[in-house]
Amino acid sequence: MRIAIAIVQVPFMSGGAEIHANLLRNELKKRGHQAEIVWFPFKWYPTESLVNSMIMARMFDLSESNGEKIDMVIGMKFPAFYVKHENKVLWILHQYRQVYDFWGTMYGDQNSPDGEFIKNTVIKNDNLYIPEAKRIFTNSKNTANRLKKYNDIDGIALYHPPQNYEKLCCRGYENFVFYPSRIEEVKRQRILVESAKYIKNDIKVYIAGIGPEKEMNYLKNMIKENNLEDKVKLLGFISEEEKIDYYARSLAIYFGAYDEDYGYITLESFFSKKPIIVHTDAGGPLEFVEDGKNGFVTPPDAKLVAQKIDWFYENKDTAIKMGEEGYKLMIDKNINWDFVIDSLLGKT
Repeated sequence: MRIAIAIVQVPFMSGGAEIHANLLRNELKKRGHQAEIVWFPFKWYPTESLVNSMIMARMFDLSESNGEKIDMVIGMKFPAFYVKHENKVLWILHQYRQVYDFWGTMYGDQNSPDGEFIKNTVIKNDNLYIPEAKRIFTNSKNTANRLKKYNDIDGIALYHPPQNYEKLCCRGYENFVFYPSRIEEVKRQRILVESAKYIKNDIKVYIAGIGPEKEMNYLKNMIKENNLEDKVKLLGFISEEEKIDYYARSLAIYFGAYDEDYGYITLESFFSKKPIIVHTDAGGPLEFVEDGKNGFVTPPDAKLVAQKIDWFYENKDTAIKMGEEGYKLMIDKNINWDFVIDSLLGKT
């Protein structure tokens, strides 16, 4: 089959969604399909740009290319999943959350001069164009629950393994906690940095990733003002090989993101046989993390995070068992690409 994967990208920004699309394309090709990613450039401000992005996605013709029919479109992200096609399947990573679950929070669009217009326009179009799909999947139950809550549309959670999951491994439990992620306020690296003030044992905090200069400087100032230079290290951008190595050697993983759609870090942690700390408002990770069994679920409080980090240090044998429970969960849930592809193509 000739399959087009429709997704948006903010120029010069890359993260889990882009990885997800590339993985899907590669896995489809492995199974003999012709697959291509169609990237829609996306800008959410000003209002005119957001609306134009929605119009562009809806008007774009993916019925054929160079005179050859495109057999299927897999739409993955707002507003690329508005594209018209007679055989459209959606695998929704997330909608435009600024008018849904983020509305009324610091991350929402409610303070925009056109906030109400944006909200009503996005919801109206989501309700019109998402149900066109022959099958609707989401990347997690959390995303499916939002789709049902706000749009009354049913979606089926379809889990997939993270990039290079077959290379993830455990090579020990050294005295550091690792957090690899894009640096931004909603990922809450701030909580982990602050927790270092309260950690009693000789445990380091390693944070990998890059982000806006404002947030990077905020973290650097936190470290400097609290004299945490010997305890917290900002690794910046690291290679995939380096990331796998840090996972393999870490004592535990921290994942502080707020209401995450899926959260590769949770799965990467468990494939590396490491326990994880997430928060009560983590969203998608709560579909995998069971408090006290394969990690800890705490309120987003730095002192509580520090307590759990110290607990891992003081109860290392139990921490190791918790990491092994996480790995067992990945096997039990049968998270693999064969099942994903068969589901998207309607073979299951």
